[in-house]
Amino acid sequence: MADEKTFPMTLEGKEKLEQELEELKTTKRAEIIERIKIARSFGDLSENSEYESAKDEQAFMETRIKEIENMLHHAEIIDNDLIDANEVAVGKTVTFQEDDDEPETYQIVGAAEADPFEGKISNESPIASSLIGHKLGEEVTISTPGGDMTVKIIDVK
Repeated sequence: MADEKTFPMTLEGKEKLEQELEELKTTKRAEIIERIKIARSFGDLSENSEYESAKDEQAFMETRIKEIENMLHHAEIIDNDLIDANEVAVGKTVTFQEDDDEPETYQIVGAAEADPFEGKISNESPIASSLIGHKLGEEVTISTPGGDMTVKIIDVK
């Protein structure tokens, strides 16, 4: 049997997924069941768009519940106390700079909790995977779809 995929994440990321799962299983599930019940009361289900919409939403939600349960079951909580304070790793925030460009700062997280709009990038992304394992002050070449870039790590938290 093939090895199960693990999902590296911070403790904060795990707690956020647990909250989302609880919300889906309790509040959202009940809301959708009520919408289906109301839509059924409209009669003929073959031409009932409210019913179809609610059933689609229910299917999407149930898929998301299974996805979150799988991620939590195979979660690997990252403990940065075991990693050098100056080394880039999952769960740490890194600031780097290319030449004279503005410095960029990201928290490296597991794919399950990545959110670029909040400055959280996946450990599987080209930037993060290139930086992981390197230390403060090092220059790193990052291969991106737009070409290679060389950056200097200027801060690790």
